[in-house]
Amino acid sequence: MEKYKFALIGCGRICYKHVEAFKKLNDTKIVAVCDIIPEKAIKYSKELHIPYYTDYKEMLRKEDIDVVNILTPSGCHWDIAIDAMNSGKHVVVEKPMALKIRRADLMIEAADRNGVKLFVVKQNRFNSAVVKTREALEKGRFGKLVLGTVRVRWSRDQSYYNQESWRGTWAYDGGVLTNQASHHIDLLQWFFGDVESVMAMTSTALVNIEAEDTGVAIIKFTNGALGIVEATTATRPKDLEGSFSVLGEKGSVVIGGFAVNQILTWSFTEPVDEDKTIIEKYKENPPNIYGFGHDAYLHHVVESLKTGKSTLVDGLVGRKSLEIINAIYESAFTGKKVYIHNQFNNSPLGTKDILL
Repeated sequence: MEKYKFALIGCGRICYKHVEAFKKLNDTKIVAVCDIIPEKAIKYSKELHIPYYTDYKEMLRKEDIDVVNILTPSGCHWDIAIDAMNSGKHVVVEKPMALKIRRADLMIEAADRNGVKLFVVKQNRFNSAVVKTREALEKGRFGKLVLGTVRVRWSRDQSYYNQESWRGTWAYDGGVLTNQASHHIDLLQWFFGDVESVMAMTSTALVNIEAEDTGVAIIKFTNGALGIVEATTATRPKDLEGSFSVLGEKGSVVIGGFAVNQILTWSFTEPVDEDKTIIEKYKENPPNIYGFGHDAYLHHVVESLKTGKSTLVDGLVGRKSLEIINAIYESAFTGKKVYIHNQFNNSPLGTKDILL
């Protein structure tokens, strides 16, 4: 069959993960790249022998494209995505899909209106350790869920934020909760379900940025379970962990490593034979904090396009973690418990961009 034609908008830090993943997919090809900084686009243009652009609208007009991958700063995702979908393209957008809830809603509306698919990148859902734990959840092995925790203890010093002027800003990036921990918050919601309320505190401890480098939150889920989010980029001198745990009445699982990649605890009151080998079997050692998930995620995108089946992380799913993040900021800035589905008038995300 003819290969699906992808174009990449944004040639920064995450771009290479998408490029490397596409090299492993036989039924896709990258046909164009775009970045407002010519040198970044030229790099991939030369490597892949494809045209480059500095204006994505020009690229959308001139190139034959099936899917657009949006890899720009988070504050720019929504309007590029809407333009791409209005031109009839499917969209893959890196996390978070937007910074404001209203903008996420506009993206979802654009996908529905144009009959195209909107995929939000949550690659940790495809880590083998996470997949195995989800399988146990769906089999009912945890019983009643009690407590879920995520820990993101990574290191980003001032030089990281100084590399790009948008990093750590409210208008285009947010802090550790929006950027680094959004994948982990997604896992918490995926396993424990809808959120009732949030209480949170944040601080900017070791770097000079607008947003936070450290945050903690207590989450109450509608099923009665509790969740804890601990996230920081102020770990020194290097990355320590990106972990996720699920505690229930019939069992406990802890997934550790620095990219939610290694099952550390696998214990159930009703064991099965397979349990004896789980910890040894699920010890992935990814090369960096991005893990292996982009390969599996983009394969999932292609399969969804081929079969027409629903995607694991569409716009509605991507919106859920964004809503939790906005609720966390609302609580941190007001000092109050915040109920989900309320208006988040005090959340600073996107506030320097006056439209919407």
